[in-house]
Amino acid sequence: MANALVSIQIIPKTPNGESVIPYVDRAIEVIQQSGVKHQVNALDTTMEGELTELLDIVRQMNEAVHEFGSDSIISQIKILYGPDGVSMDQLTEKYRP
Repeated sequence: MANALVSIQIIPKTPNGESVIPYVDRAIEVIQQSGVKHQVNALDTTMEGELTELLDIVRQMNEAVHEFGSDSIISQIKILYGPDGVSMDQLTEKYRP
């Protein structure tokens, strides 16, 4: 079972003030390519897995957005660490019909 949930919001500075959406899309692609369980939400994306792996994905996301053309990136991160196991489903099941 996973030991962490990491929610991340990437806020890139774009070179010419253009839309951040393509940059955010690139960051989400990194998550999708990683294969970890994740959920894309309106204002952030939550990943489920081992803390060290998730933090490495955060690093990869920042590097990918930089390579895409952003010279400055803010990453707002929330971490739930539960050495005995945590999951998105456990936290949200009571809200599902």
